[in-house]
Amino acid sequence: MDTEGRSFSALVKEMRRQLALSQEDLARHLGVSYATVNRWENSLSMPSKLAKAQLKAFCEKMIERGKLTLSADMMDFANLGPNRD
Repeated sequence: MDTEGRSFSALVKEMRRQLALSQEDLARHLGVSYATVNRWENSLSMPSKLAKAQLKAFCEKMIERGKLTLSADMMDFANLGPNRD
């Protein structure tokens, strides 16, 4: 997969690690299936625009609450930065 796919995979893995969530737990928070999160982490698929928006909102909420520390560069590189679809 391309660089964006690999960086997205890394973002999802890092986010789950920091929040101590299983793939199943993250899927529940985002309203997607466990298999979807698994495919994202293994660079087998990319999220839809809706799922990407849900993931971005979840990341922002966790960062705001001090539970997650993702760099702006990492979010930008995974195409979740400001003004992105």
